[in-house]
Amino acid sequence: MDLAGLRVVKAVADTGSVSRAAETLHCVQSNVTARIKRLEEDLGVDLFHRMSRGMAPTPAGRVLADYADRVLRLVAQARDAVADAAGRGGRLTIGAMESTAAVRLPPILARFHADHPTVELTITPGPTETLLIEVLAGRIDGAFVGGAVDHPDLIAVPVFDEELVLVEPVSGLTSESGRRTLIGFARTCAYRGRAEMAMRDAGRVPFRVMEFGSLDAILGCVGAGMGVTVMPRSVVEREPWRRTLAWRPLPDSLARMPTLFVRRADGVETVSLRAFLEAVSEHPATQAPTPHTGLKRLATAC
Repeated sequence: MDLAGLRVVKAVADTGSVSRAAETLHCVQSNVTARIKRLEEDLGVDLFHRMSRGMAPTPAGRVLADYADRVLRLVAQARDAVADAAGRGGRLTIGAMESTAAVRLPPILARFHADHPTVELTITPGPTETLLIEVLAGRIDGAFVGGAVDHPDLIAVPVFDEELVLVEPVSGLTSESGRRTLIGFARTCAYRGRAEMAMRDAGRVPFRVMEFGSLDAILGCVGAGMGVTVMPRSVVEREPWRRTLAWRPLPDSLARMPTLFVRRADGVETVSLRAFLEAVSEHPATQAPTPHTGLKRLATAC
């Protein structure tokens, strides 16, 4: 059993076929088949069920695939930690909700890049549930997610405190259809559940939902009068949206949404990750939202 064999086991378990595993590993199918057969002979058990269409791991195969995932993740972390210690910068992959990436992160990233120009930093946007899966799988080093997180394999630290508001066009919604149309991300977004509760609390039922995959698409459609959305107030206040969008306050039970930074509890805290977290904690964006005074808001309640 070696790292190459573990990579083969994980690839076949992840893709469900020898051909797709070979594509993932950039090798020929015969190498994948030979590796699996050699491991099965070495361990004395069948690792995969051979089916007419693809392969599925046996109970023993699932156990080995899980260990392979953990071992390979630790090897990758070790490489980055050594590069960190040697002053070669290393790599850092951070996930973030689109609203966080658009509003909160730019000044933090600018400072981090200025202080650590050799670190290869990648920002991966996505909804909260997807980012949590990516962190747990070890595919990203950490992520900014919305709402409470309680998982034994994760460390979750509050970093921002967002105020969610109901967002409408400055010109107002002239049609009943617009009042009853919620525009937002998919259900895996942390704000989606709050948005649906806000619509029900406001009596805007029944309502329909239009899903988009980008922040600009959602806010652009709201600005055009197609419907409403729920977003952090910090998003609505920035240019160019403050000229086309207005907001209504939500009840306190719906308005407060903490943003947490999550990472694996057993992950290696590299020098680069520690420096990134310091840049986050020291930036003014980590302070609570400013008071409502002087902001453009709609006069009536939600």
